[in-house]
Amino acid sequence: MISKRIERLNSLLKEVISDIIRKEVRNPHINGLITVTRVSITNDLHHAKVYVSIMAPDVQKQETLMALKSASGFIATNSSKQVVMRYFPELTFKLDDSVDKHLRIESLLHEINLERKSRTDADETDEADEADEVDEAEEIDDANEVKDESST
Repeated sequence: MISKRIERLNSLLKEVISDIIRKEVRNPHINGLITVTRVSITNDLHHAKVYVSIMAPDVQKQETLMALKSASGFIATNSSKQVVMRYFPELTFKLDDSVDKHLRIESLLHEINLERKSRTDADETDEADEADEVDEAEEIDDANEVKDESST
């Protein structure tokens, strides 16, 4: 179980690192659409995983992640000026693909709903066609009965 102190540090580091990336990191490979989704610091406070979501094509995501990894020392140094700790943790950047997974699930659910709707519409159309066929068959039977009565 995570202690309250570590939870507070995770939240504080998330805000500070996000701010440093947005305002102070000047790397052309770092895309402007980066979100720090969460930070997970170890119990000994020496290592922290920083999960980032990058809204870009896959190639650009990898370039941005590599640029963040190379700038991790700079980011840690500037963050340590704002967060007073005995030891500032070593930062490891990880790509958080939960947003992509969420979008994929949403699109699948949308496709399922469209297919259900088309099947429901098709069933209603089939039922209407069957009813028309039954009506036509009854009319033909009635016409045949009329012919049979008139021939006798």
